[in-house]
Amino acid sequence: MVTTEKISAPTLTPKRRSMSLAILITLWRDRRSRIGLLMLAGFLIVYAFGPWIAPYSPTQAITTTMHGPTWKDWLGTTQSGQDVLSQLIWGTRVSLSVAFLVGIFSTVFALFIGLVQGTIGGLVDQALGFLTNVFLVLPGLPLIIVVAAYAPAHGLDIIVLVIVITSWAWGSRVYRSQVISLNQRDYVVAARLSGDSNFRIMYHEILPNMMSLVAAHFLGACMTGLLAATGLEFLGLGNPGTNSWGTMLFWAQNDNALPLNQWAWIIAPGIAIALFGMSLALINFGLDAIANPQLREDSQ
Repeated sequence: MVTTEKISAPTLTPKRRSMSLAILITLWRDRRSRIGLLMLAGFLIVYAFGPWIAPYSPTQAITTTMHGPTWKDWLGTTQSGQDVLSQLIWGTRVSLSVAFLVGIFSTVFALFIGLVQGTIGGLVDQALGFLTNVFLVLPGLPLIIVVAAYAPAHGLDIIVLVIVITSWAWGSRVYRSQVISLNQRDYVVAARLSGDSNFRIMYHEILPNMMSLVAAHFLGACMTGLLAATGLEFLGLGNPGTNSWGTMLFWAQNDNALPLNQWAWIIAPGIAIALFGMSLALINFGLDAIANPQLREDSQ
């Protein structure tokens, strides 16, 4: 009688806590990733302590209107005399909240669909594949604009929901391909032969070996969410009363910031968005090194 011995995945041999620590160490050892982590930490500090860091309330009129940067007001003031730097700091909370919420929900939804498709297969795979294909061929930006324009409310929850609905399909297709590839590995085949359920195989055998891919998709989804939300707010499809980087651009455009020589009002949120995207891109270099150990030598 031939018995089948269950083979564990090589990456699951250490304890999960040790594996997470090893991932963090790898990210920190990569020069580019280390810079990205420090930049992201700076944004998170502003996110957490913004109300105490900002010199004024974002709605408080402090001085003359529409003047440029000075030693007292580093980024000048708005058309209503509000401090641009304070609005930038307070807006970090809203903008990063949208980015992280879109990243979390989009990644979780896409990962769930991809895992189910790749693991169960059959009619379930065909049905979910048809749904994925429908969302893949839909024009993302026009759909976002139309749905946001006709939504009954223009709050952040609507913006997050619209972006998640229109951005999950590509990630789901990538996850499905990765799951199908992992299904051919010896430890997954052995788990099936030993009678493990599909849920246990997904959670214990397949998912831990996709974490670098999941993390990379999460970073990309965060940036996609931030850019989409900023675009909607700039077009006036967000809530103009909410202080965020997108609404700063909206009001700067409406109040003719550039013709009135208050360039900092427009450039400041743009630079913040660019730096946040740069931090995520630099961290992604470290994730590539985790997925492909051959890249680590060049980055250290």
